[in-house]
Amino acid sequence: MTRFSLLDLVPVREGDTVATALAHAADLAAHAERLGYHRLWVAEHHGMAGIASAATAVVLAHIGQATSTIRIGAGGIMLPNHAPLVIAEQFGTLDALFPGRIDLGLGRAPGSDQRVAQAIRRNLSGGADQFPRDIMELQAYFGEDERLSIQATPGAGADVSIWILGSSLYGAQLAAMLGLPYAFASHFAPAALDEAIAIYRRDFRPSAHLKYPYVMAGYNVFAADTAEEAHLLASSMQQSFVRLRTGQPGKLQPPVPGYYADLPGQAQAMLSDVLSVSSIGTQADVERDIAAFLRRTQVDELILTGQIFDPAARKHSFAIAMAAAQTVTTRETA
Repeated sequence: MTRFSLLDLVPVREGDTVATALAHAADLAAHAERLGYHRLWVAEHHGMAGIASAATAVVLAHIGQATSTIRIGAGGIMLPNHAPLVIAEQFGTLDALFPGRIDLGLGRAPGSDQRVAQAIRRNLSGGADQFPRDIMELQAYFGEDERLSIQATPGAGADVSIWILGSSLYGAQLAAMLGLPYAFASHFAPAALDEAIAIYRRDFRPSAHLKYPYVMAGYNVFAADTAEEAHLLASSMQQSFVRLRTGQPGKLQPPVPGYYADLPGQAQAMLSDVLSVSSIGTQADVERDIAAFLRRTQVDELILTGQIFDPAARKHSFAIAMAAAQTVTTRETA
């Protein structure tokens, strides 16, 4: 049976503060838990006024305090930004606070531009090129490998589920080689999705962590009681992508009626491409779209996301999405 989870980018709305965004994140996590979502992830982004999850482990501690059963984790930590020991300590601490609930998705992108990457790491030697080695070092800290000269405290022996993230074929190949679960960022970079899944499943090597391949895919949902309202809600995220692509990133903007229709053709084509793995509409629309995506990909899990300006409308959207998901899974098992 397909699992359904949430990715929250902890958006900072125009006119709001980071403190308000974090309060909404905790509220959404508790809401997701009540709805029955399997896990909730936040992601590491830096230097972006509209995203409040840069200190990802700290945000997860905040979310963990607001919940009790849902799995929580990073989707993901950009490992080239950090020493593996530091991440082992951070996520070992999270596991001590919230045992059996912690996921650690690892990516090799900087989660920022080169200026911010330089500020984080001070030097850019190694970086993404050392990603596989850094993953194995991190696994060694969690696994209490005797060959290590130091021990991660907290971290050693922690029950942290490690994932590989990707938006290209590289992550699929690495996840398959290491025998780890794989999450594909199809919610904003869908081009290589089908090929990446095929490579991962074909080349997967069972490991002590995972016997069979396990694939999660990102999926945007903007759901409301009417299709017109859903399209209005989606315009905030559409604005974010247009602003990002034109070098004007900022806080999440209020929805704009007719925004997509008023864009020039080139901008419409860009949005149609990057947001092609999306559903915008009523519960019936979301049911139809999710069912078609699952038939196409056969993924084990969908992680839903959607940047919606009004927190109440966002919660309602995810409630509609879960109702749709439950209908689809009921059909799967019938």
